[in-house]
Amino acid sequence: MSDARHSVAVVAFDRVQLLDVTGPAEVFTTANTYGAAYDVRIVSPDGADVTTSSGVRIGVDGGEDAVPARIGTVLVPGRSDWRRAVDDVTLIGLTSRLAGRARRVASVCAGAFLLAEAGVLDGRRAATHWRLAAELAAAYPAVTVADDPVFVRDGPVITSAGVTAGIDLALALVEEDHGAELARNVARELVVFMARPGGQSQFSARLGPVAARHPAVRTAMDAVGADPRSAPGLDALARTAGVSPRHLTRLFRAETGMTPGQYVESVRLEAARALLEGGGDAVEAVAHSAGFGSSESMRRAFQQALGVAPTEYRARFRTTGAAG
Repeated sequence: MSDARHSVAVVAFDRVQLLDVTGPAEVFTTANTYGAAYDVRIVSPDGADVTTSSGVRIGVDGGEDAVPARIGTVLVPGRSDWRRAVDDVTLIGLTSRLAGRARRVASVCAGAFLLAEAGVLDGRRAATHWRLAAELAAAYPAVTVADDPVFVRDGPVITSAGVTAGIDLALALVEEDHGAELARNVARELVVFMARPGGQSQFSARLGPVAARHPAVRTAMDAVGADPRSAPGLDALARTAGVSPRHLTRLFRAETGMTPGQYVESVRLEAARALLEGGGDAVEAVAHSAGFGSSESMRRAFQQALGVAPTEYRARFRTTGAAG
């Protein structure tokens, strides 16, 4: 472990997400109590204090000249209205210049849009909040957007998912700099996961009915949604929709990106999620009610789609545990 100070420049601006800034800053400063040497400085485009999205004011250390010429890490948070952020020419200019002076560059949540606007993510893989992933991909086609990982590293650029994922990101950077044991001490101190189990999918909104233009696909979807547990097989679905099995498969792929079988499983998965969150039935009973052949087949579906087992999912999302 080096005794040299590692400068961390955190970009702040009006309407920034508060926890995007303070979460990583808390990780780095807590690491200092265990022997790290991070010099965390918060900077804004004009060097003035900023008002966050929650209305809390953040005092900053100054503007661009408040950090060293060579920066260890630049961290760029986001704001929910990312379009307003990327339209701020002064903010994008600051982001671009700081990134050019840094050994590594990181973003939290919608901060990926600022990096993309500054050209930092061109030709790279990146992550952002699951709700914004499609928007990032559409707005910046030169960026390959990964919509499930909590954070993604592509060379010296690391991008993370929504809000609290900035803590996961900062812990990973501390581990990179000072090893797993020091990072574990920080995680214990802050009472957070050293590595969050599962990806963003477990937090994402319900899939809901996928919009379909073709009447045959809509008819098949209605048949599945009416009773996921007894959803008909491909041949029966095709007969219901009035097309051949092959044609129905082609239509499903074109309109949903899934086969009919994959769609059936996705509907059953959503049904199981709702049952696990809202009831106390045993996992085997939930599997039967949702249409899975067994709890084992449901477990495999959860692991593949969400990265967690059904029992873990229930423990995480059924209740906060705050009720007496």
